[in-house]
Amino acid sequence: MATSTTLRKSSSATSHVVADQGEVIDFLLSPGTHGRTEPVERIDTHGAIVFLAGDRVYKLKRAVRFPFMDLSTVERREWACQREVEVNSAYAPQIYLDAVPITRSGDGLQLHGEGEAVDWVVRMRRFDETGTLDRLADRNAISESLLAEIVAAVLASHEQAPIRDGLEAARSLERYIRQNDEAFRESPTLFPLQEIEVLTEAASRAYRDCFDLLIERGKAGFVRRCHGDLHLRNIAVIDGRATLFDAIEFDEAIATCDVLYDLAFLLMDLWDRGLHRHANVVLNRYLWEASEAHLAGLAALPLFLSIRAALRAKIAAAAAMVQAPSEAEASRLEARRYFELARRFLVKLPPRLVAIGGLSGTGKTTLALALAPFLGRAPGAVVLRSDIERKRLAGIEQTQKLPSSTYTPSSSTAVYDTLSRKADVVLAADCSVILDAVYANLPQRHVAEGIALRAGVGFTGFWLHAPLPVMEQRVASRANDASDADVNVVRKQADYDLGRISWHRLDATLPRKDVEDEALSCLALRCANGKSRTD
Repeated sequence: MATSTTLRKSSSATSHVVADQGEVIDFLLSPGTHGRTEPVERIDTHGAIVFLAGDRVYKLKRAVRFPFMDLSTVERREWACQREVEVNSAYAPQIYLDAVPITRSGDGLQLHGEGEAVDWVVRMRRFDETGTLDRLADRNAISESLLAEIVAAVLASHEQAPIRDGLEAARSLERYIRQNDEAFRESPTLFPLQEIEVLTEAASRAYRDCFDLLIERGKAGFVRRCHGDLHLRNIAVIDGRATLFDAIEFDEAIATCDVLYDLAFLLMDLWDRGLHRHANVVLNRYLWEASEAHLAGLAALPLFLSIRAALRAKIAAAAAMVQAPSEAEASRLEARRYFELARRFLVKLPPRLVAIGGLSGTGKTTLALALAPFLGRAPGAVVLRSDIERKRLAGIEQTQKLPSSTYTPSSSTAVYDTLSRKADVVLAADCSVILDAVYANLPQRHVAEGIALRAGVGFTGFWLHAPLPVMEQRVASRANDASDADVNVVRKQADYDLGRISWHRLDATLPRKDVEDEALSCLALRCANGKSRTD
């Protein structure tokens, strides 16, 4: 019979583990329990042990009591199992089956027997574990299309989530900062006191600075009963679709939060793994589809990211307390990494404005998304696209085509005015901006430069140029894009009087990487060793 992992014996561990579940763990690890002969796989977290048995999964809540989670009694674990099935049926009904008691009878322990319930498990349909986003990230297999699906799933979950009290959610953030501080102090060898104090003070200061904004967002309906635990391991491709699962069930207060705080967990996890472009794409895709009011809300994003990273540091430290020595060291290293990330998220970086102009087919959006992760604070710049703003003003989907008759001087003015207004808001939130538009005449380019001047931030303008046949070929090959430009549009633009172009000119016929490297060099975002700046 397979045996359970021995818990580390330390004062910290015994202060959180309140009961010996060894008998139940051995029971669930036994292949015979599940009518099988092959070994049962086991996955440990700070709050649960997951058993993979054939096409079924059994999730046992640990008998632990943390400041942020109390599963100390059988009754609490029963409630948590029932609640997990209820909550997650809204996200992944195809995998959550039911909550099952482990009972004791004369013959020993049984699943769903007639005797006394000694513990409870969540029973789930097993899916391909290699399809979770953390596994896909390990294989560098998170595609642009999958990112779009994930953002769509997150947006849908936020739109459907019930609105909750914004004031209490804002106060919860202050409580998290305090609880994180207390938890870090339990591991002085892992988190030196001086470093804890620096992080706590920086987080507290950011919280005070954002408090009024948080209250405003709550009044606007942006505080909801969210997923609450939206990191890479809790998103998977199941039956060919991006699916959220394993939402917070044990504490309504933790799951009740600003929707940007919910999104911040995913952004933080991607950034931590060095997937900076992925994180930036997720943020921008979310902003392109969601309420414009989230642009002002970006002022709170560093705080949200920092608290998310600090929570992961705390959880990793807690996991180390209940793991075998061979596993605990990895958790301690993870805790330290997240702790340092929480600190870096709160380091202020001055925003800047970049404008990318050029006729259709020169690769403006491609360059904008390549540069965005490098600009300003994590997860990089907000990309404001004229093509997307035009569709939003028209009230249609991004990929829905507008007739050429709608491209009038007045509609163009409205689009560029919208770009300017939104850029003002984002820069005021201390976030960098990339403007992506044709900017075919000198007055439009002067307006872009004026945005930076008004905000008191640095400005760089790029002008992409390419021969007409290259631009024609590129627009002809587009699919599922917000741009309506076709070959006829490109030919019409070729006759424009562009005026004097003072922006930095980039040859769009060069290899994509060469164009990006030249732009990065111009922005001084390359280190002396030639590597990209990452924070």
